[in-house]
Amino acid sequence: MPAVVVIGGQWGDEGKGRVVDFHSQYCSVIARYSAGNNAGHTIINDRGKFALHLVPAGIFRGEKACIIGNGVVIDPAKLIEEIAMLTERGVSTARLMISEHAHVIMPWHPIIDRAEETLKGDLAIGTTGTGTGPAFYDKVGRIGIRVADLLDREFFAWKLRNALEYKNRVLQDLYHLPPLDYDTILTQYTEYGERMRPYVADTISYVQDADERGEFILLEGAQGSLLDLDTGTYPYVTSSVPASVAAGGAIGVGLGPTALERVVGVYKSYQTRVGNGPMPTEITSGDEMVMLREGTGGAAGTGEYGTTTGRARRVGWFDGVLARYTARLNGVTSVALTRLDSLSALESIKVCVAYELDDQRITTLPPTLRAMERAKPIYEELPGWGQDVTHVRHLGDLPTEARQYVRRIEQILGVQVDMISVGPERHQAIVTRDVFGGSIDV
Repeated sequence: MPAVVVIGGQWGDEGKGRVVDFHSQYCSVIARYSAGNNAGHTIINDRGKFALHLVPAGIFRGEKACIIGNGVVIDPAKLIEEIAMLTERGVSTARLMISEHAHVIMPWHPIIDRAEETLKGDLAIGTTGTGTGPAFYDKVGRIGIRVADLLDREFFAWKLRNALEYKNRVLQDLYHLPPLDYDTILTQYTEYGERMRPYVADTISYVQDADERGEFILLEGAQGSLLDLDTGTYPYVTSSVPASVAAGGAIGVGLGPTALERVVGVYKSYQTRVGNGPMPTEITSGDEMVMLREGTGGAAGTGEYGTTTGRARRVGWFDGVLARYTARLNGVTSVALTRLDSLSALESIKVCVAYELDDQRITTLPPTLRAMERAKPIYEELPGWGQDVTHVRHLGDLPTEARQYVRRIEQILGVQVDMISVGPERHQAIVTRDVFGGSIDV
């Protein structure tokens, strides 16, 4: 059975976690393949509400192997804290595995992350400040420290000494900040390594063996395709390598590209974004902005605030131009449409179907930042449905106007919507097709 990739089709925060949580019931292996703890998934199930930043969302199905792949950068302190939180709340981490090839966020990375943002001034990207970007810089620069390094004290001591000598010069000479202490970091990170040791494994071989046995594998993306370093809204993108698109899923866990055949694209029923950068369909004021941000159209407690930072997300109408772009970019074969319930209180709903740019109508991502900033959305307006849908479990039971909205999204994307979330709980979903071919169980 080919692996299935779950990706975000927008700027992240689309609700990938709950989609992974649902589809993981059919898999043997769930593997996170990119980013770091700058991304987060919120899961609500019978155990309560969980915010995950590194551990795959499949962890709640205890019989599944959950892998943090080689494409992820790991903050050891945050991971250890997350594992402890899960354990304390009765969630088994016995089948959690950490790639020995994954890179590690070191103490200088968050410091440099924040200092860079300050130094850039108006050019600041609006990062989470977690150090994820600088960790990827070091990975590409071939001076990164990997999980396996922490388990070899002698080698780690040598590698840390060389890296820290360079980083302290950067901290002092470029940012005018105090140097970091070698002995403190050596002791602290050696301890982290020992605490992580029971989970560290050759995950590449594990995933490859599972693939050869024909097991179902689910690859969990983080962030969104519009934040991809190569194909996103550059320069307001992530630093993750491998990519934030489906094509990066294979290399991020150690599979060959022929193992990937199906791609689930997760799209929110409207648009959100955290951080800086252009957002053509953004709503900056008024009742509609408040209703979308606070979640007043649907289930309580589903407001638009970042899982990692708590920052209020920018909100706007569904951007069909960018959605179609990412659907094609990722080869999406199945769509999960989330937060349909959040639109329930709106009298009418707008969908962007094209941009006006320099007196021309365009239907794809503008080529430059300046062009993106000048693009004006061209909208279609659809009627709202004015009633709560959080109790609906079958497509035919949705109000006619809600079904029309879903069908219009399908037409824009050119892909069938197979899952619709109508609330944050695991069971609050309408599922018409399982991407693994199994029976539907919601």
